[in-house]
Amino acid sequence: MDTRDNVAVVTAEAKAGDVLELADGTEVRAAEAIPRGGKVALAPIAAGEIVIRYGEEIGLATEDIATGQHVHTHNLGGRT
Repeated sequence: MDTRDNVAVVTAEAKAGDVLELADGTEVRAAEAIPRGGKVALAPIAAGEIVIRYGEEIGLATEDIATGQHVHTHNLGGRT
C-alpha cells in the first residue's frame, strides 16, 4: 500500500459488517459484501475524485463512495 491510497484490495471475501484490518493496523468495516480481490474504500471518496490503489491513479469515482463500500465498475470510471 501507499500513503496516498484511498482504496485497498480485499484478500478474502468480506461480508457486510466484517472488520477488515490493513497492514498498518487500521481497521475498516465493510459496508457491503466485497469479493476476494475487490477494492474497498478506506475513506469517503467524492464523485469525480481520483481513486488511488498502490500509489497509482486507477480512475475517477462516478458517484460518492462511502468508507467501506466496494469500489468497482459500478462506481469507478476511466479518466476524463
